[in-house]
Amino acid sequence: MRHQTLDQLHTVAKVHRDPTPPGMDRTQRLERWSKLLERQPNRLLTALTGTEYRSSPERDVMRGEGSPISVAFDDPILRDEGLKDDTYGEAKRFFELTDDQLHEIVCYCHVGETMQSSRAALCVRDAID
Repeated sequence: MRHQTLDQLHTVAKVHRDPTPPGMDRTQRLERWSKLLERQPNRLLTALTGTEYRSSPERDVMRGEGSPISVAFDDPILRDEGLKDDTYGEAKRFFELTDDQLHEIVCYCHVGETMQSSRAALCVRDAID
């Protein structure tokens, strides 16, 4: 086996760098989520009930069909970035949010059973420190 420099290799072969872009950072993930929510600003989304009253294990598995978190999970780009499901715990992990931040985004105590997507988008943007 003969060792060659990258310049020497360019003369005999096409050298391609890994085309995979680096992953999104926290801010980019949150911005993408807020943009997804802003696409249909009047869409009614399901709020999660009583996130602040649940134990951490209970809260982590909470989910709701048509919730702000499910909007994120429906996006193939965020799934490719590592969003595994549409549960409260997974959103907290993936978006690197505190319980207080995620509570503001998804909990019913602020909005009732449903919320407009535009309101959820504003809350997501507020979480971008």
